Amino acid sequence: MNQRDELKVFISLRESTCSECGENLGTKAWVFLNRDKGVLCLSCADLDHLEFLLSGDTALTVRAKKYSTLHAVVLKWSRARKRYERQGLLVEKDALEKAEQECLEDADIRERRRLREAQKREQIDQDFVLRFAARIRELFPNCPKDREITIAEHACMKYSGRVGRSAAAKHLDEIAVTLAVRANVRHIMTEYDELLSKGYDRFEARALVESKVSDVIDNWQSRC
Repeated sequence: MNQRDELKVFISLRESTCSECGENLGTKAWVFLNRDKGVLCLSCADLDHLEFLLSGDTALTVRAKKYSTLHAVVLKWSRARKRYERQGLLVEKDALEKAEQECLEDADIRERRRLREAQKREQIDQDFVLRFAARIRELFPNCPKDREITIAEHACMKYSGRVGRSAAAKHLDEIAVTLAVRANVRHIMTEYDELLSKGYDRFEARALVESKVSDVIDNWQSRC
């Protein structure tokens, strides 16, 4: 994938509404522009599982991009320069961690990780995450240990447009919680991201991995 073909996520300077789920994203939302559907939140664009890597460390960015099956450039409009400027990259968590591990010889990488985790903590409502995770465990008793926390943290990140920020999810609605779990399974336990990176439409890619996702969900829900 060359630079021109890279997926792009924009930090909106105006109030935005997702054209697919109808969620009001407010201002400064991170959005994906779909040619046919218009503005999509990261959840509807299936990019919400990616981690943000701030621009500034070329070596780390190059490595993370190399290891990430799916990535997207984050852009923001500069009123002063009248152009979009690169803010960083959205990459898969495992790819970022692998890149960081390789860069640990650089003295400032440990500090970068600390700052990134601190930023993440600021964007998470811990009480809500714990309640969301408990609901996941209730609905999916065979979910692997601590997986519910990981899913809840991703789903409930503030300003992300992820499913956990929807009105239904805030009431721990079963459908909303299940959507968050299915999204995690789809991205982590199937070849879904690889299909997206090859240019498959997300609905086509979802159809191709649906049976795998359903098998995992059925196993996690089983109380036998």
